[in-house]
Amino acid sequence: MKKAQVKAIIDRLSGIFTDKPALNFNTPYQLLVAVILSAQCTDERVNKVTARLFADYDTPEKLITLSQIELEKYIFSCGLYKSKAGHILSATADIINKFNGNVPNNLQDLRTLAGVGRKTANVVYSVAFKGDAIAVDTHVFRVSNRIGLAKETNVLATEKALMKAIDKKDWSRAHHYLIYLGRSYCKAQNPNCIECPIKELCQKNIKR
Repeated sequence: MKKAQVKAIIDRLSGIFTDKPALNFNTPYQLLVAVILSAQCTDERVNKVTARLFADYDTPEKLITLSQIELEKYIFSCGLYKSKAGHILSATADIINKFNGNVPNNLQDLRTLAGVGRKTANVVYSVAFKGDAIAVDTHVFRVSNRIGLAKETNVLATEKALMKAIDKKDWSRAHHYLIYLGRSYCKAQNPNCIECPIKELCQKNIKR
């Protein structure tokens, strides 16, 4: 896809969707926890869970006092609660022991946190620290490859393709636009192509 087409897509989506995440948080640490919880879970559900969790355990020092089982009880409704609890506690321990209780503000260190994957690190870096990064979740992967921004078969290759296709200054906001487009129109099942705001720019729609 040509740069002009990519820019047209980003500009069109910028007038429709926000470039802010739907997750509620007040600190980089709270965002990190929320992003871990958001895997295969709705933002609405995550926000309900974190509202209760952060009421008493809103910092690394407070949350680390919870046992795995105690944390699981808080986050049970988010699904995959055993692995998510383990990831959160592992990352929290690293933040306390390696970074003096502060979430690192760069990608290199964020990606070293135990329990933190590449997607979570990219989200925290771009949202909490205003860095340039593209986080590829299921929505971004599906949408970007469907509309023609990428032509890849895995998440990492898709991330690299998007970094090449999209101007660096637009990486972070493009990530949010693609998520909201995937949730609103370009759904996995029965995409609403007729009402899609970028239907005339979508490579799949053009080839029909």
